[in-house]
Amino acid sequence: MKFRLDKAASLPYFLSVLETPMSAKTIQSLVQSWETVRFELLNTRISSLNLTIEGSPVDRFVLRLRREMEVRKFRLRPEIYLTDGWGCPDRTPVIGIPFYLADQRLSRLEEEQTDEIEDPRTIMMLLRHEAGHAVNYAYRLWRRSSWAEIFGPFTKPYRDSFRPDRMSRHYVRHIAAFHYGRTYAQKHPDEDFAETFAVWLTPRSEWRRRYQNWPVIRKLLYVDRLMREIRRDAPESLQGRLLRPVDRMNMTLAEHYGKKAERFRRDARGYVDDSLQEAFPASRGQVLRPASALFKRYRDRLVERVIHWSVLTPPEAATLVRKLEARSVALGLSYRPGAEGERLMDVMSLVIALALDYAYTGRLTG
Repeated sequence: MKFRLDKAASLPYFLSVLETPMSAKTIQSLVQSWETVRFELLNTRISSLNLTIEGSPVDRFVLRLRREMEVRKFRLRPEIYLTDGWGCPDRTPVIGIPFYLADQRLSRLEEEQTDEIEDPRTIMMLLRHEAGHAVNYAYRLWRRSSWAEIFGPFTKPYRDSFRPDRMSRHYVRHIAAFHYGRTYAQKHPDEDFAETFAVWLTPRSEWRRRYQNWPVIRKLLYVDRLMREIRRDAPESLQGRLLRPVDRMNMTLAEHYGKKAERFRRDARGYVDDSLQEAFPASRGQVLRPASALFKRYRDRLVERVIHWSVLTPPEAATLVRKLEARSVALGLSYRPGAEGERLMDVMSLVIALALDYAYTGRLTG
């Protein structure tokens, strides 16, 4: 059920007909429902999510890795950035972390779409593994003849699939990679070193005792000696191109997952983007004001009108207005300064119409 303000009608006249009582319990659960959030996210470009590691859920794990390397007295502090998956670009001493770990909503979406998500233990295992690659690349360790003697030739062809020997004791057992179990070190000499480094770096791993009777102890002792030798040295390389950094990922989340976002529209009962885009059509001009500024300026008046013409409580009305303000920011909506009165009229109409939509349909979209 949609309500539109006739341009020829006055706002007082429009408001005078909105006397139907509402039966709202709470609007907060509606506008913040997972179905609505999911649909909004799927329609959002990844680069527009403004994701950062600092202050995010994954930040504590990054700090923990930093501390572990500081305890080992490493001079190297590899750059860590958000991208579309775990990894280090070839021979570049930087660590890529999946962007979805920087936001709890994105982690939930990732788990929905892929049926898996990293737990804290796995995150640390992967961070230590990637730190091994970063150390190898920063100090160009693979060029050493001793490295090649212990781990094999770095230039060995890299294959996505391999046949591991699950009983072999010539390799450490660290991260579990898909159907390979804990045999990922067998994939390539570069992965062998990274896995060995990760076991060596892990606090209280007791690698000396655990692997003392395994042939792989030779690799661990080598890494131990090599790290003591190079850890205080300045890295030979810190340069390199970041691979798909999150701020350059311009695809939507739906495109990233190969999904059609529209299939989730029916469940998104608190979706307001379409209505907002109608209220703030695209404008041209050198000087434009953000739509969010209008919401901020008239927030109290908008909340007051919703409370007056509905049975929404003050917190519920405020939640609705904040929802519109937040989505206007996410959508990058704006308007010409000279059109403020017209836009305010549209917004006032929109806010009350949404409240009526909710009263009659239990949705914010008709």
